Amino acid sequence: MQERGRFEGGCAWVDGDYVALTEARIPIIDMGFLRCDATYDVVSVWNNRFFRLEDHLDRFEAGWKSLHMTPPLSRDGMKDILVECVMRTGLENAYVAMILTRGVALPGVRDPRVMENRFYAYAAPFVSIFKPEDQELGAHLVVSRETIRIPSRAVDPRVKNFHWGDMVGGLFEAYQRGGQTVVLADADGNITEGPGFNIFAYCDDVLLTPASGVLEGITRRTVLELAAELGIAVREDLFGVEVLRSAAEIFITSTAGGIMPVTTLDGRTVGRGRPGPVTSRLRRRYWEVHDEESWTTPVD
Repeated sequence: MQERGRFEGGCAWVDGDYVALTEARIPIIDMGFLRCDATYDVVSVWNNRFFRLEDHLDRFEAGWKSLHMTPPLSRDGMKDILVECVMRTGLENAYVAMILTRGVALPGVRDPRVMENRFYAYAAPFVSIFKPEDQELGAHLVVSRETIRIPSRAVDPRVKNFHWGDMVGGLFEAYQRGGQTVVLADADGNITEGPGFNIFAYCDDVLLTPASGVLEGITRRTVLELAAELGIAVREDLFGVEVLRSAAEIFITSTAGGIMPVTTLDGRTVGRGRPGPVTSRLRRRYWEVHDEESWTTPVD
């Protein structure tokens, strides 16, 4: 049942109950809060259809298994909660998150093996990293000079996590340099990813994206598949900032916004200073498949 008044700003599932998003609370001693000991995933709803829901659940499951967690309910139970959260809001376009934390430790207990893991979920109005008007013009991206990406051997980027100290530091640098967001390199100078997004560069008629050190984003995967469908050469590779500087087109990808063009890099114009033809073709096809049954799951 839709409860538009109570849940118009979003609906959350906490401790077995559906609550307004603004009222949702977690225990202050939950290890997800105290230690960033958690994994999560985010799936979008567009025109009342989840986009690649099973793929997001697959990645979420791989994440919790990698962290030696056991959810307190089944995967189908989680899916039912996600659907219910969306239905209660009445939103046609939504941003839907699922979170699994290590849970609350008993006093004096530090052994993660004995903690009862906790599941949370919420649906909120759809959000985008860049505003629609910025996407039409293209955004200003900065490559961080001061902050590197957390090494993969320390925190596996393939497991979606809340370890954003490097990302936040990079964002402050981007703002100080007039940018809108940031992409980080690793310790060897290879471009990785940014706060909540993957990156692509179109160089010498080939679409490049970092091969390692990144979250294997569902939108990133979608671009790889659509590029193959459209006959666009694409390659996962290692490359540095000089490749970005030589690119004819750059775009970032995220569930929060889809395929978003970058037209300024470190204060310099990318290509002709507007979204390029390859980016535009992929963007059009990306939003088209949001209405196709093979890619989507109806909310009801």
